[in-house]
Amino acid sequence: MNAAARNARPDRATRRSPTTPPDPTTPPDPNTPPAPTTPPDPSSPARRHTRSLNREILALAVPAFATLVAEPLLILADTTIVGHLGTAQLAGLTLASNVIGVLVGLSIFLAYGTTATVARRLGAGDRQGALSGGLDGMVLGLLIGVALCVGLLLGARQLLGLYGSTPEATGYATTYLRLVSLGLPAQLVSLASTGVLRGLQDTRTPLYVAVGVNLVNIALNLTLVYAVGLGIAGAAIGTAASQWAGAAVLGTAVLRGAARHGVGFRPAFGGVLAAARSGGWLVLRAATLQLAITITTFTASGMGEVALAGHQVAYSLWQTMAYALDAFAIAAQALIGLRLGSGDVAGTRRITRRVLVWGVGFGVVVGLLLVLLRPVLGVLFTPDARVHATLMVTLVVLACIVPVGGVTFVLDGVLIGAGDARYLSLVGLLVTAVYAPLALVVRATDAGLAWLWAAYGVWIAARAVTLWVRARGTAWMVVGG
Repeated sequence: MNAAARNARPDRATRRSPTTPPDPTTPPDPNTPPAPTTPPDPSSPARRHTRSLNREILALAVPAFATLVAEPLLILADTTIVGHLGTAQLAGLTLASNVIGVLVGLSIFLAYGTTATVARRLGAGDRQGALSGGLDGMVLGLLIGVALCVGLLLGARQLLGLYGSTPEATGYATTYLRLVSLGLPAQLVSLASTGVLRGLQDTRTPLYVAVGVNLVNIALNLTLVYAVGLGIAGAAIGTAASQWAGAAVLGTAVLRGAARHGVGFRPAFGGVLAAARSGGWLVLRAATLQLAITITTFTASGMGEVALAGHQVAYSLWQTMAYALDAFAIAAQALIGLRLGSGDVAGTRRITRRVLVWGVGFGVVVGLLLVLLRPVLGVLFTPDARVHATLMVTLVVLACIVPVGGVTFVLDGVLIGAGDARYLSLVGLLVTAVYAPLALVVRATDAGLAWLWAAYGVWIAARAVTLWVRARGTAWMVVGG
């Protein structure tokens, strides 16, 4: 090859020059067009990871939401069936259902605490320990249920007499409460069993059982109330029987899983006691939530019939939205417990951020729908124009609360999943102590229902802030099983 040819052929350095980074000390040529910007690759690892987290969250949250909605649907079925018996029977059902609702609400720790315990041990690779802890929670639920059942059988009439209702309504309430209390042990075992399955990342089985329990309950109640002619007693018997059926299916699912992994059903006193101790803080947390709602209802009751009717509508809507937000909290409980159990602190942060996006995003969408549908919602619940006028303002306030509630509910679930129940309880006491005088001021000044819900919004926001401060730190992220 001659010299001219060698000089014409590019050398190796020249051939590599297109991929050689430019010299930063050389000024850019103004005649050179800018290099095209490469759009982000939609299949990049970060995007794929985000989609994976979304699927993981929704796979738990959607069935959990359907399961949560099943309980009020069961109550609605009882209400519809008993309501056709007469006004006194319906009033009696209302009183008895309130008692059961409070007791079950305070016992929700059986589901939440068991979810966190099982998920954390599962994440640590100790499936046998996870199942053993779940069985301890189920035994605790059975013991608490039996104690509550005995207490209601002996003291139902005295307890219901505190409501000050008519003797006829109190009599029906006593009949219903005594009979339905026979299903309390099953209901609390079902709560703990559901917590075990959620901790094992299974929210579908509780959903199927909840749907089945509802169908069995409706069929039994219709048969016993009308075909057999047992009246309100038939509704209570049907509900208790369906709860035992649900507990049998859920309990069997857990026991079979335990047997497959070599875990025998041998209740350990120490494990049951440990479950009770850890659940104590969650009971206190639940009590603060119940107290805040009770304060709100008490305040509304002093504002007159129109305000109280409007409050019932607003609370019904809030409760429905709370079920949806709580579904994301349940997903957070299971996923956070799993990540911390495996020692994945970075994954814990990612899950927390992603579930927050879902919770707040859902809150914003629902808030906008509330504002747009205010006229329709008022007519749907009541023909009273005065209540409509009250709701037009109140529902705007409620719409503003829902996105904040997304933060509160999700972070509540995150910290429950991390086992940080003590902090949740103490914060609940603190913010409820702040809320109580605000609500009483609204009642004393007769400021109106919208201001009452604004005060309740302060309670929600105070919880959101205190939980946010906690979540930004690291004290709650205790890793390991």
